[in-house]
Amino acid sequence: MLVIAHISDLHLDGTARATERAARVRDTLWELPGRVDALLVTGDIADHGAEAEYEEAAALLGLAGGAAPFPVLTCPGNHDDRAAYRKALLGRAAAGGPVNSVHVLDGAAVLMCDSSIPGSDEGALDEETYGWIEETLDGLVDGVPALLALHHPPVALHHPLPDRYRLREPHRLADLLRRRPAIAGLITGHAHTAAATTFAGRPLVVGPGVTWTLRLPWEGEGAADRDAPPGLAYHVLDDEGGLTSHFRVAA
Repeated sequence: MLVIAHISDLHLDGTARATERAARVRDTLWELPGRVDALLVTGDIADHGAEAEYEEAAALLGLAGGAAPFPVLTCPGNHDDRAAYRKALLGRAAAGGPVNSVHVLDGAAVLMCDSSIPGSDEGALDEETYGWIEETLDGLVDGVPALLALHHPPVALHHPLPDRYRLREPHRLADLLRRRPAIAGLITGHAHTAAATTFAGRPLVVGPGVTWTLRLPWEGEGAADRDAPPGLAYHVLDDEGGLTSHFRVAA
């Protein structure tokens, strides 16, 4: 059984508010009585894509100096800048190509996929990323389940804001899933609302936002509920390949 914590959309911007909310979620996870196998951070880590924002994220999430109690796996979102992300968050040479990474954790693989499009709020998996996913899945030992994590959901969430900027060409991702039974589910962010649905016959889970929560149309006026506490999720991938998700808030 694999247990993965999940946060998204920190939007660190140098303000005390953003820092405090991210630190509350971090403290909740760091102080868990039991250990999770990894933490997924599905994009929009920075608000403006500035190096200083990623330096703060690296310190908050324990990426600087390896201070985190478990692996911290990240992928970019539409507010992130690939070059600054690589340099200041990952400690690598600045470059503009997609930031993809695979992590094998206790018998399962997590593919952190870059769905960002430089200069756009929409999302897409480009040719390089699709090729990387195929090659990575081919390289896994038979029977090892995989989770795909990316920023942009490929489905409508029934709110005009995230639905305007979802993943392009969702049929292409659906085709991949139909050909790849090893993929147990998809984990995304971007919408700032905890949501669960299916896509191409697989579970699809959208993580809540740290910076603010999306107010759904029937919940009142204004998209951003900035008073709601920051959210997080726990995803459990069981030995049968089933994915179960639990949602919490950081008090």
